[in-house]
Amino acid sequence: MRLKSLIKKIIPDFLLSSYHYFISWIGAFLYGFPSKKLTVIGVTGTSGKSTVVELCADIFQEARFKTASLSSIKFKIGDKEWENKLKMTMPGRTKLQRFLSQANKAGCKYVVLEVTSEGIKQYRHKFIDFDVAVLTNLSPEHIESHGSFEKYRAAKAKLFQQVKKIHIINIDDKNAEYFLKYPAEKKIEYGISDVSILPRDLKLLGEFNLYNAITATKIATSQGVSLEICKRALGKVKGIPGRMEIIIREPFTVVVDYAHTPEALKKVYETFRNSKLICILGACGGGRDKWKRPVLGNIAAQYCQKVIITNEDPYDEEPMKIIEQVAGNIKAEKILNRRQAIKKAIESANPEDVVIITGKGSESWMCVAKGKKIPWDDREIVRQELTFL
Repeated sequence: MRLKSLIKKIIPDFLLSSYHYFISWIGAFLYGFPSKKLTVIGVTGTSGKSTVVELCADIFQEARFKTASLSSIKFKIGDKEWENKLKMTMPGRTKLQRFLSQANKAGCKYVVLEVTSEGIKQYRHKFIDFDVAVLTNLSPEHIESHGSFEKYRAAKAKLFQQVKKIHIINIDDKNAEYFLKYPAEKKIEYGISDVSILPRDLKLLGEFNLYNAITATKIATSQGVSLEICKRALGKVKGIPGRMEIIIREPFTVVVDYAHTPEALKKVYETFRNSKLICILGACGGGRDKWKRPVLGNIAAQYCQKVIITNEDPYDEEPMKIIEQVAGNIKAEKILNRRQAIKKAIESANPEDVVIITGKGSESWMCVAKGKKIPWDDREIVRQELTFL
C-alpha cells in the first residue's frame, strides 16, 4: 500500500481536514495573499470546466486584458503557457498560491481557475478571493470519494457559499435551483436559449460546446466585455486540446475526447449519432467511481456499432479487472494494450466511419501501479498509427 493511502486510512478525517486547511493558509500567507489584487473567476461543474476556462481566457485576451488561466489542459500567464502535467486539475495549495502570485507579478488583471470538488474537499479554494463563481452542469461523479451525490453537490456549492459578488449558473441543469439559493450581489442565469449570442462561425462540435461557449460569453460580459469582442474571439477558436479534437477527417474521422462520465460520454456519441461509430473506452482505477464502469460500457453499446474496451489509468488496480467491469454483459472486444486497441479501431474503420477515443483527452500520462506515470498521448498514438496505414 502506498504511503499516501496508508496515511489516509490511519489519520482521522478531522485531522486531515485541519491539515489541508492549515496548508492552504500557509500557501496564501507565504505568497502574500495574491488573489486580493486580482479578479478571480472560479469555474466548477462536472463537465465543460476546462473548455470554459480556455474559451474565457481567449475572450479576455481578445479584449486585451492580461489574463492567467489554469485548467486540466494547461497553465497560462499572459503570453506564456505550459502543459498541465500534474495529472491533477487543481494543484496543491502552495502551487496554486504561487501561480496566483506569478500572475499578479506579471500584471494580470484576470485569473480564470478550474475548481474541482476534490480541490474543495481539500480546501484548495480557501484563501482565494474569488469574484465570480460559475456552474456549468452537474451529474454523478467522485461518489466514492464524497460518499454520495448529495455530498458531491454540497462540495461544489461551497464555492458559491464563499463567493459573494457574482454567480453564473446554467439554469438548464436540474440542480440549478440548489445553487441559486446562495446569496450574491449579482446572479446571472443562462441556458441553451442564449445561443443567439454566439458567433455563426463557431467551430466547436456538439451541443455541450454551445453551452461552454455561452458560459464563457456570460463570464466575459459580466466583466464589461462586449458581445462583439466575445463573438470575434470565439470565432477564432479552432478547437480545444483533447476535447472533441478531430485528428483526421478523411477517409474516416478520428476524435479524441476527455469524456469519462456517463453524461459526457452520451453527449459525445450523440454528436455523431448519424454515423457508424467505433469507440474505444476504459475507466479509471484507484477505486474511483467503480459504479460507473458498467454504465459507461452500456452507453457505448447503445450508441456504437463496434466497442473496444481497453486500459486507461489503472493506478494500483488490476487493469483487466477494470476492463471486465466496464464490459459487463455487452458485446465488446477487450484489448489490454491501449495502443493496440487504437490500432485495431483505426484498421477496422471504413470511409465515413467515426472512431471515438474517450477517457484521456490531451493527458500526457498514463498512471499505473506504485505511483508510476507512463508518457502517453492518445492523439500522438493515433497520428503514429495512421502513418502505418
